[in-house]
Amino acid sequence: MEKEHIIAVVGLGYVGLPLAIEYGKKYRVIGFDVNKARVAELERGEDHTLEADLIGMRQARELYKTTHTHGLTFSYEQDDLRQVNTYIVTVPTPIDRFNNPDLTPLLKASETIGKTLTKGDIVIYESTVYPGCTEEDCVPVLEKVSGLKFNKDFFCGYSPERINPGDKVNTLTKIKKITSGSTPEVAEIVDKLYNSILENGTHRAPCIKVAEAAKAVENSQRDVNISFMNELALICDRVGIDTNDVIEAAGTKWNFLKYRPGLVGGHCISVDPYYLAHKAKSLGYDPQVILSGRAVNNSIAKFIADKTLKLMIQKDHKVKGAHVLMLGVTFKENCPDCRNTKVVDIATELEDFGCIVDIYDPWASPEVVKHEYGKQLISAINPEQKYAAIIACVAHNQFKTFDFKKYKEQGAVIFDVKNFVDRSLVDGRL
Repeated sequence: MEKEHIIAVVGLGYVGLPLAIEYGKKYRVIGFDVNKARVAELERGEDHTLEADLIGMRQARELYKTTHTHGLTFSYEQDDLRQVNTYIVTVPTPIDRFNNPDLTPLLKASETIGKTLTKGDIVIYESTVYPGCTEEDCVPVLEKVSGLKFNKDFFCGYSPERINPGDKVNTLTKIKKITSGSTPEVAEIVDKLYNSILENGTHRAPCIKVAEAAKAVENSQRDVNISFMNELALICDRVGIDTNDVIEAAGTKWNFLKYRPGLVGGHCISVDPYYLAHKAKSLGYDPQVILSGRAVNNSIAKFIADKTLKLMIQKDHKVKGAHVLMLGVTFKENCPDCRNTKVVDIATELEDFGCIVDIYDPWASPEVVKHEYGKQLISAINPEQKYAAIIACVAHNQFKTFDFKKYKEQGAVIFDVKNFVDRSLVDGRL
């Protein structure tokens, strides 16, 4: 375990790629992904997620060409992992259509690692899971495939990812990371490994389960707080007052937390609570607050669609056949990430009522949106097209100069999901 780290980062998405790049500046790193197209993209020096430090990636790759002992290479070949002694797993951990954890990518990654795992190796998981998953679900796969014994022949660590897609301030090297290990000695090694690339250090959890729980709690707490504000928005709508006015007034108190209502999508906040709830249920506890918060947040897309339809009717627009423009489909602003976006739920609801919905998003990949959600993005907004409603779903910088006034004067309903449109032009907002 004390030998120099030769690292494989397994999974080269939003989390894995930045990690591989940073470690590649100091260690021999193989960025591994089973997706051949993704590996080919990175070999070309490109990154569709826009998360990579491309200059740093080039430097890390050039370093390997120069030294052959340090630096970064990419691969999808299983045999290339035979030289590795430290694995870091950064694959997705989604939920299925019943909101149950889907560990398929995680367990397949564990199978892949098990084929080349040797004595003394360390496997560190970063994928978000429920407490106990690493040791109860992943370790048995590693043992079965490798024929080795956990905490005798090989060891594990857990350091939950904290990448915030699109955030260019709180980047990998600037955040504080939680670390843990399956033995005190391994915990020390894992902690030193992460500290070698971080500027603000680490927090060493006493065990892997604590580190796993901490990650699930981080996002579940945020989800519950947003759900309260979303419920407030539903109440304020019935009262006939503006939610944001209420928040601004309440925010004058020193200890009030200014969470805002909104669509809750993405791969973390809308998913992690289900992992925590799953574990609780497996232990005989029915989590009330977590799941009620999820129910509220999942209802907001329908509320936005229904409210828009009511406002259209009040303006004497015929709903069936009405053209509606939706600005933005990604789950957050100035980011191409469309994972678990709730914008498509609004579009589907409107289409169910017979509306013709145009979705425009200069950040999103049309191919990804079509493949994942069956929705066709428009490549540009037709200036001649009249819309019965425009829903500002995502606050991309490009939309902040959009001519809402033009469409307002044509009689369109303007619904502002993200509270960035001139209030005098808005008919409805959360």
